[in-house]
Amino acid sequence: MLSSLDIEFFVTIAASRSLAAAARKLNVTPPSVSQRLQNIERKLGVKLVERGARSISLTNEGEIFAKKGRGLLQDLENLEQDISDKKLSISGEIRLMSPIGLGVKHIGPIVAEFQNLYPQTTIELNLSDIPKWAVHDNLDIMFYVGHLQDSTLKRVILAKNRRLLLASPEYLQSAPSLIHPIDLDNHRCIALRENDEDATMWRFSEVATGGVTSVRISPVLSSNVGQVIKNWCVEGEGIIQRSEWDVQSELKSGKLVQVLPSYQLATADVVALLSSERFNRSKKVTAFLDYLKKRLAERLISLA
Repeated sequence: MLSSLDIEFFVTIAASRSLAAAARKLNVTPPSVSQRLQNIERKLGVKLVERGARSISLTNEGEIFAKKGRGLLQDLENLEQDISDKKLSISGEIRLMSPIGLGVKHIGPIVAEFQNLYPQTTIELNLSDIPKWAVHDNLDIMFYVGHLQDSTLKRVILAKNRRLLLASPEYLQSAPSLIHPIDLDNHRCIALRENDEDATMWRFSEVATGGVTSVRISPVLSSNVGQVIKNWCVEGEGIIQRSEWDVQSELKSGKLVQVLPSYQLATADVVALLSSERFNRSKKVTAFLDYLKKRLAERLISLA
């Protein structure tokens, strides 16, 4: 008969690219991982994993076992919390992924606050300019800003957010006129390359008429880090588009000004993404999401 430890072991295998990677996570030797996996396969009478020279893949039976196993482990965790004398406490590991700018400016500080409130939690926050669910192991939440292409993930809106077209007053003093989006052909544009989005296609809708204009820019500067392109813009190097949450202080101080205000860029809501199979989520994840949504709103209001 399988034990919960067997299930937990296989879930770790399923979230790893190789048996060697799983061994590192489990802090054991690769031969011991291979032997234990074989024992589980013998118990079940099926092959769960196809072994390659450098990677592994799950069989159909392995996919079913991993999916059902994750659900069982989550149910066990919820059961323990429900019947524990400390059932109001929040504990356990929370794994997060966030874009770099949002993570540094907001998610990181809120994570530290939450962990101090609930010291029995351990939280791992990974930052990436191209956050992708599929390439990271056992995520609980992935944060995202902008258009979401993966419709298989559950989407929880944390904050409404606009993208703005921005420049410094110093740049605009000597720049060509900018009345319509097509005038950007005559300007120095700066691109942010993140989230696998088409960084050089800027789409505008006119506020008064709703008419849409698309402009293919030729960036003189580009980066995968939002802070870098914002610094360039403040220094007068050109025009950027940036999330409203990230430029409130620069707008208040006058270091940046909005250009083409009669046109709107596509919205870029701040969202939390969860897998459909984990949407019946644990108390620790629910508590963290509730806390983060409240604190993020407070932080964004304080910057407005």
